[in-house]
Amino acid sequence: MTETSERDATGTVTELRLPTLKIDQGRGRSLFTFAIDGKLVPQIATVSRIRRDQNTELHGYQRPEVLSHVAAIRRYIETDTSPLLPNAVVIAFDERVRFEPAPGGIADGPGYVQAGTLVIPLIDGPDHERPGFIVDGQQRCAAIRDARVDRFPVSVNAFITRETSDQRSQFILVNSTKALPKGLIHELLPAASGALPTPLRVRRLPATLLERLNFDELRSPLYRMIQTPTNPGGYIKDNSMLRMLENSLSDGALYRYRNDDGLPRTGEMLSLLYNFWAAVEQVFPDAWKLPSRKSRLMHGAGIISMGYLMDAISHVRDNGQEIVSTEEFAADLKTVAEDCHWTEGEWIFLDGVVRKWNDIQNTPRDIQRVADLLQNRYRVPQLR
Repeated sequence: MTETSERDATGTVTELRLPTLKIDQGRGRSLFTFAIDGKLVPQIATVSRIRRDQNTELHGYQRPEVLSHVAAIRRYIETDTSPLLPNAVVIAFDERVRFEPAPGGIADGPGYVQAGTLVIPLIDGPDHERPGFIVDGQQRCAAIRDARVDRFPVSVNAFITRETSDQRSQFILVNSTKALPKGLIHELLPAASGALPTPLRVRRLPATLLERLNFDELRSPLYRMIQTPTNPGGYIKDNSMLRMLENSLSDGALYRYRNDDGLPRTGEMLSLLYNFWAAVEQVFPDAWKLPSRKSRLMHGAGIISMGYLMDAISHVRDNGQEIVSTEEFAADLKTVAEDCHWTEGEWIFLDGVVRKWNDIQNTPRDIQRVADLLQNRYRVPQLR
């Protein structure tokens, strides 16, 4: 079998027909392995850039090209006398791509392998209308596209799916052992589907809560305040907010909002979070919506320690019925306000250490000092 193409009445190529091996893997899942000139990959597949639309819905999943890496690969292809890129490009195709088994198959071959032809339509339109998305290998493909060579064949591993969430899951799985930015993985997790490694499954719920805190314009006091790949202008580091959420989910206020089967009641979790952070904005308006260098409330130490205080107030206020209101949170936060020095002054900690407001660092020791002080000052009035 050889690579062929179909043309319409005007002579325009309308589809590629590539010799392919179909390998059956999981239940109902097949992998298609074929070779193609890397110069042709941009005609059948594009890169799905991660972004949010005007309604804050997440689209795509890819990081931007790393230009220095692309340039290095391109130089290698152009200058080496015998260049070799052995790793396969991974492409997710939609259902417009089909596999045609070869008559007779592979003699004496294993039952899970079929020889045949992968038929890929060539779309004369915008990039996003291509039938494929590059899941892994975008930098290699960019380098081959721009390299001053006539052709450069590459191997491709492909799968067919109609779900963008499936593409995202495969992207996370393929890249989970590489130096992929954690923020990108966290932003993709809420919209991913299928099986994921345990550490990523554990982070899916806090990542989902973070997404709603960051992009619920109508309800969240933290709307667009958390820094993520699609919201780089946020004041709060996404990892700081994730740590606050994980702490509360493991043994704090958010833990109680789970069903008997362990499934989370995310609506109630979000209501509690919205109420608490709305109260924080009310009580500390001068420290709100500022870079962390100007406000330690927006700093990792402030976010995480305030999360512990949210848990403490919720525990005292919990009557087993209604979620703690913004007004109740605000009333209790006012009891510690005089001890907080988010933007000026000095912190006087319980161990006698005195620190200037902007000397507080995002370290376990400083976080614990701030958290201990806030909880101690909050509990003192409760004991009177």
